[in-house]
Parts: sequence; structure tokens; C-alpha cells
Amino acid sequence: MTDPALNLQEQKMQFIYALRSKGVIDQRVLAAMERMDRGHFVRGTFEERAYEDTPLPIACGQTISQPSVVGLMTQALEVGPRDKVLEVGTGSGYQAAILSLLARRVYTIERHRRLVRETQALFQRLDLTNVTAMAGDGSFGLPDQAPFDRIIVTAAAEDPPGPLLAQLKIGGIMIVPVGQSDAVQSLIKVTRNDDGFDYEELRPVRFVPLLEGLGKEA
Repeated sequence: MTDPALNLQEQKMQFIYALRSKGVIDQRVLAAMERMDRGHFVRGTFEERAYEDTPLPIACGQTISQPSVVGLMTQALEVGPRDKVLEVGTGSGYQAAILSLLARRVYTIERHRRLVRETQALFQRLDLTNVTAMAGDGSFGLPDQAPFDRIIVTAAAEDPPGPLLAQLKIGGIMIVPVGQSDAVQSLIKVTRNDDGFDYEELRPVRFVPLLEGLGKEA
């Protein structure tokens, strides 16, 4: 009979191998993703698939992103240990939890109150004291806490939202999926400099759309 603990350990080893094979090579990012167990963020029917490199459904019609995409976005964000980070689209809380191990402070906004309640409870259980999750319209960012060293958007906008660009520090980086449909989206790296913004196209992706307003209560 197979030892479940050994099987889990093997799954986690394969998980990290999959990240490396997809181009996640930053050692700090890999260490954070090895430490932050994705199994905490996948519930119900899909729990057994927590260590597969695939997106999975969560509540409110949302998804937990493919781990390699989380890793590549985090790597492109170039988070430093003193950075203040804004995430738009909390979802399962997995991306914010990874960021919490890399940054000084993480603020994450989600339009679905149910997801906010669930992630707040999970962050508390995992003792992630440097993450603040809140309900709100992420397309407007978080002016009260701006400017941010880094901004990451986990939903696709037609263009990088103006309010988020305005809340990025000089020298800051924003990672955002951009595209007019769920079939054609590009992951964009935006760097703010003294003269404006530089845009770099990273890779094709598929994300749920960035919607205005709050979601209906589930």
C-alpha cells in the first residue's frame, strides 16, 4: 500500500519541477511557492488536483490560476523584501499568499465579498499578518495606500487601468493581462519611469475579465 505522505511529497516535488520547466527560475519565487502549500487554497472536489499545473474552479465563478502562471507573473514583478504590493483580484488568496513571503506589505482587493471573507479567515489561519484583503472595485486601485512599489492584476483589462498606473511609484512595476476577449490576451509588464511608462509584452495568457463594481453576494 502506498504511503499517502510519500505520495504527497512526490506530488510537491513534481510541482516544483513543473514550475522550473515552464521558466520559473527565480530562487526567491521558487522558495516561496515551495513553502506556501497550494493545497490550502483548493477545496472540495478539486483538492486532489492541488499540485497539478492547471487552473481550477473556485467559488463565485472564479478560478485559482495555473501555478506556473502565478510563478511567471510573480517572477516578472521582481518583488523586493521592502516593497508594498497591490493585488487586484484576490480570488483564492494564493497569489497574495505567495507575495506575502516576498514583500513587506500586500494589499489585495476582490469584488466578491464571499471570497474576501474566506481568504481573510485563511490568511489568519496561516498567520499571514502582512496581507490585508478587502472588498472593492479593484479597477480603481487603493488610493489611500498609494503609491505602490508593485501592482499585479489577476483579471484581464482592455488596457492597463489609468487609476492603477497613477498609483504606481516611479521605478515601480505592474503586471497585467490585457486583451479584449478571453481568447486573445497578453501579459504586459509596465514599468514607470520619470518620463512615463514602458510596456513589455511577456506571453499569451487567459484570465477572467476585470469587471467594475462589486459582485453579487453568493
